[in-house]
Amino acid sequence: MKVLIIEDEPLAQQELKRLLQRCQPQTEVLDCLDSVEDSVAWLQQGIQPDLIFMDIRLSDGSSFEIFDQVAVSAPVIFTTAYNEYALQAFKVNSIEYLLKPIEEKALQAALEKLSSLKKHFAGANTQVSIQQLKQLLKIEKPEYKDRFVITVGDRIRHIASDQIAYFFADDNTVFLVTLDRKKYVINFTLDELEALIDPKEFYRVSRKYMAHIQAIVEVNRYFNSRLKVTLTACDDDEILVSRARVPGFLEWMGE
Repeated sequence: MKVLIIEDEPLAQQELKRLLQRCQPQTEVLDCLDSVEDSVAWLQQGIQPDLIFMDIRLSDGSSFEIFDQVAVSAPVIFTTAYNEYALQAFKVNSIEYLLKPIEEKALQAALEKLSSLKKHFAGANTQVSIQQLKQLLKIEKPEYKDRFVITVGDRIRHIASDQIAYFFADDNTVFLVTLDRKKYVINFTLDELEALIDPKEFYRVSRKYMAHIQAIVEVNRYFNSRLKVTLTACDDDEILVSRARVPGFLEWMGE
């Protein structure tokens, strides 16, 4: 089996290689990559591994960004120290979600699951399609967070997701901004929010902004094949959708 490892911690790379050799000695590790940029460039070469091990937090962003920039046809086993991304993982090619530190028993079970799925669909075409995997796993529609609790002084209140215009990050602080321009600090990162809120309603338009569909006032073509987005209740006139994100953003707007 040919495997690609996407992991930004060298020690974690080595440990995963060691565990793979114990669980499945015939495994060939094609490469170890540590960033979104390098992973996209590698996958764009057209090389298709049999399986990808993918950490979620990489040196230059979230590994979920890889799926926005390049087609990934191989099954994915996510490896991470955080359990809040499980729902988002199963929206892409994930067949398993392993929490670090990875235990040999858990890795062996994940490899056996992949083998079982492949045998189930064995026949004239031994390649297992992602749609077939998803169908067999019978992944249920996830439940998304539809309100947030915020604190203002001694007062605690909740804000429904349909009242939110956008979230934005400023250094290490993330703010929730309502349609009537009220701004509140929340204890989530934008990466965490991507896994918690309905992707049909919200989109990560840039590294700093995640916008609700109803908050998008205008979208214009911009230099270097990018898009410029105007949001309601927002004074920032330089919200740009990168060229790599443009196809996914336009597809989302048309859902």
